[in-house]
Amino acid sequence: MALANSRVLYISYNGMLDPLGQSQVIPYLKELSKRGVRFTLLSYERAPAFTSEGEQRCRVLRKELSQFNIEWHHLRYHQRPSLPATAYDVVAGIRFASRLMKREKVELVHARAHIPAVIALALKRKFGIKMIFDVRGLMAEEYVDAGHWRANGVASRLTKRTESRVLRATDGVVTLTDVLWSEMRTWPDLQARPVVHETIPCCIDQNQFHFETEARKARRSELGVGDGLVLVYSGSVGGWYMTDEMAALFAALKRQRADAFFLWLTTGSAQTVENAMRKSGIEPTDYAVRNVQPYEVPSFLSASDVGIAFYRPGISRLGTSPVKVSEYLSCGLPVIINGGIGDTDRVIAQEEVGALVREFNDDEYANAAATIFRLIDDPEQTRSCAREVAERLFDLRGPGIERYARLYEALLN
Repeated sequence: MALANSRVLYISYNGMLDPLGQSQVIPYLKELSKRGVRFTLLSYERAPAFTSEGEQRCRVLRKELSQFNIEWHHLRYHQRPSLPATAYDVVAGIRFASRLMKREKVELVHARAHIPAVIALALKRKFGIKMIFDVRGLMAEEYVDAGHWRANGVASRLTKRTESRVLRATDGVVTLTDVLWSEMRTWPDLQARPVVHETIPCCIDQNQFHFETEARKARRSELGVGDGLVLVYSGSVGGWYMTDEMAALFAALKRQRADAFFLWLTTGSAQTVENAMRKSGIEPTDYAVRNVQPYEVPSFLSASDVGIAFYRPGISRLGTSPVKVSEYLSCGLPVIINGGIGDTDRVIAQEEVGALVREFNDDEYANAAATIFRLIDDPEQTRSCAREVAERLFDLRGPGIERYARLYEALLN
């Protein structure tokens, strides 16, 4: 194997006990380990990982990962005060990773997102190894668009300056979207030398997310929706997720389909959802908010007819690859999403698996509703088409692993 016995240090600021680590890090490492890559994984875990229950979960996960030749280490994640806490985590990460570097014959550091990239840059300068900057989005722009940072504030300027230094040094770049890479490749920091690049969208395990007839019957009975149209949203609410606008679109659907029902799957604030639905005149009997475990999500998606995701527009959305859209399509759902979200415009339009909303107004909502009604008139055909698109574009074991393997081979060989 071309990657046999290659040693890679993988650094993630997301915890492996968190849903994101479980779905967007561990499956990739397991699959790449089957191709011969030997991973040392360093993650930052939140407070629950350091309770007695969390420590037990860590022991179980560490044993599971060791069976794939993945050696897992974790540090504590510090959240507040923001900048000092992050600086502390970076320094701690450099010190800990340096010890790993001296002990292991690491050939490559794979940094998942901006904070790990700062650590990887220090390791590259100290040990002369290669590094990958896995860009999970434009960090500064995302925080500005969400209203957390000021556009010219200290945090934003410091992040962009650090990002520039990383891009000038990195050997490989991963972006989630082609449209972001088209923008980034024109930046001065990437002009002076060749950089190996791959676009790898958020992929998922197609064996976990798929339509189930029996689950549909059971969940719809549990929700009491009969044969009604079920719109579903899965994910966080508030911030850069446009809860009010999604409620307004549902109101437009409801005016045309009296049996429409909105299912919210979120660990976020139920009050945020209730306030949004109240603003749009939606009765409590016409929606439900469920805080469900990750393994339960596919069954609730199977019970639904269409998925929705609205993001606050902004430059940061160029780099967005919504994992929820991959999950919707894998479970056979057409998707309603606003324009300007990474490569999703192209996918929805070219593959005809949903509706795009360009402006947040009643006319656009009505057009989206008409498109969706047409698609769900033939549910079997729509499910089949959506699933085929998901398998072709967002299968973890397909484009996800193949592109990461190609990137590793280019840098290690």
